[in-house]
Amino acid sequence: MSHIDSTVTRYLEVFNEPEADRRLVLIDALCTDDYAYTDPLAAVRGKAAFSDLVGVVQKQFPNVTFVAAGPAEAHHDVARFRWNAMAPGITEPLAVGFDVVTLADGRIRTVVGFLDKAPG
Repeated sequence: MSHIDSTVTRYLEVFNEPEADRRLVLIDALCTDDYAYTDPLAAVRGKAAFSDLVGVVQKQFPNVTFVAAGPAEAHHDVARFRWNAMAPGITEPLAVGFDVVTLADGRIRTVVGFLDKAPG
């Protein structure tokens, strides 16, 4: 597994972590202090705000698991990857996304997310 694929795996673990305190620990280890997240539905700055956003997503879509949909691609301090949001007992993803991240010192500084398929 490449360094960026490991980073992506850790990033998706944040979305899969139901406990807010544990999620914040994961975010703190993964993201820079000036972290910012933007997608078509939300824009937040800071680790606590991101953790809160993930908590809202989990409440809206309980038991959904976020998984990588293939390897990440990276150059310089930028990477992109696809992900799927999988619901229990369903073979098709509930949501499909494409995220672009910038890195600083091996940590995620920004995420810009796109939704290729949003939940109905």
